[in-house]
Amino acid sequence: MGSISTRRLAKELRELSLECPTGIKILSANDFHTWRLSIEVMGDSLYQGQVFALQFIFDAQYPIASPEVTFVSDEHYKAPIHPHVYSNGHICASILGTEWSPILSVAAVCVTMQSMLASCKKLERPPDNDRYVRHAPKSPKNTRFVYDDDTV
Repeated sequence: MGSISTRRLAKELRELSLECPTGIKILSANDFHTWRLSIEVMGDSLYQGQVFALQFIFDAQYPIASPEVTFVSDEHYKAPIHPHVYSNGHICASILGTEWSPILSVAAVCVTMQSMLASCKKLERPPDNDRYVRHAPKSPKNTRFVYDDDTV
């Protein structure tokens, strides 16, 4: 991992350890490659009372390049049913792709995911979920998502 990436992740982890945004908790961050954080949507929403886990995978290009971010599905967590979240956990969100900026952080991504879930009006998968999941690359960073709907 590059020294810029390591320094940045050390700073972000220190800040998150001291004070996470409301509804966000560190589940694991034992190295500078893979972190897991839980997110809970605060307030009245379709996801009230549910907790989800996000996995962040960082490479040496972080923060210049976005991390790989997916919702986790395992024995403790399930990916939310949402028009921008595929059943394999891949997320179609412009801030993880074309709108990524090095000023964004792990906390900012988590808060954005909370906001995305909070604004959801209908529990449904993306219309192409089955086809996408069948042919999806392992990393969502290898997908060229089309960001055409920011209303959910």
